[in-house]
Amino acid sequence: MEDLLENDILGRIGTQKYLCNITWRNGQFLMDEPESVGGKDLGMDPFSTLIASLAGCTLSTLRMYIDRKEWIIPEINIALNLYQETIAGELTTTIRRNITFSGEVTPEQKERLLVIADKCPISKLLKGKTIINTSI
Repeated sequence: MEDLLENDILGRIGTQKYLCNITWRNGQFLMDEPESVGGKDLGMDPFSTLIASLAGCTLSTLRMYIDRKEWIIPEINIALNLYQETIAGELTTTIRRNITFSGEVTPEQKERLLVIADKCPISKLLKGKTIINTSI
């Protein structure tokens, strides 16, 4: 099986509580925890980073589709959040994703764009079965 990414995502943490340096093929960013749990809030927390991936993927997928259809929709906005609850003894995570558009969008376009939003690769990843193989 071939990796989806050209290069591995690399992470490093030192002794500063919860501050992580994440490196990708062309740059780096910081991840941290909020002050309320002992971090310094110098970067997005892991939940925010995960949800940001869904936001970026959804927006890009919708833009590609809108451009291909040559629809006049100048701006797409998205708001996401999540919550977790235990249902029948199993942890369930629900992601709320609200998409809005500038300009007029017909009901038919909205219906189609809802389907397209669920076709973004990160939506598929989050809805599918994921296996994490960890080694030390």
